[in-house]
Amino acid sequence: MSRDISEDKVLKTVERLDREAEEGGYHLNPDKEFLKDLIRGLLANEDRYGYMACPCRLASGNKSEDLDLICPCDYRDQDIVEYGACYCALYVDDDIKAGRKETRSIPDRRPPPEERRKMKQGMMETSKGRTAPVGLTYPVWRCRVCGYLCARESPPAVCPICKAKNDRFERFV
Repeated sequence: MSRDISEDKVLKTVERLDREAEEGGYHLNPDKEFLKDLIRGLLANEDRYGYMACPCRLASGNKSEDLDLICPCDYRDQDIVEYGACYCALYVDDDIKAGRKETRSIPDRRPPPEERRKMKQGMMETSKGRTAPVGLTYPVWRCRVCGYLCARESPPAVCPICKAKNDRFERFV
């Protein structure tokens, strides 16, 4: 790492991420020392690459290749639903936060590089130079309370807009 990360910067980042997590219906790991180590890793990656790549995975340093690893990563929500925590255990569910359950090992759901390349090739360029999927690869879920839509394997634990629990989501497409 090119410079030491101050304790003050770590604590300020913990505060910011905790506020953002709670506002979005998520929780940070309650183990404060473990949490600070994860934050140091995020800050080291931000210093190294210019973005906060997951501290528990190898980032390439190429932002367009690492977009799925920028915290919160693309795999966080499904990991929390299935295992109670994300891959690096930065984000946890209610049971882990309350101490009713412990974090455990989680398999990495990030596809291997060749599969990621194929997934990128399944994208088409739009008229404004952006990319969009050729076909939907995930079901679309709709929050019945506020109408929020998301495309993923399962609905989020909590709606990021209105904070409704995932039982208030319905499959939309």
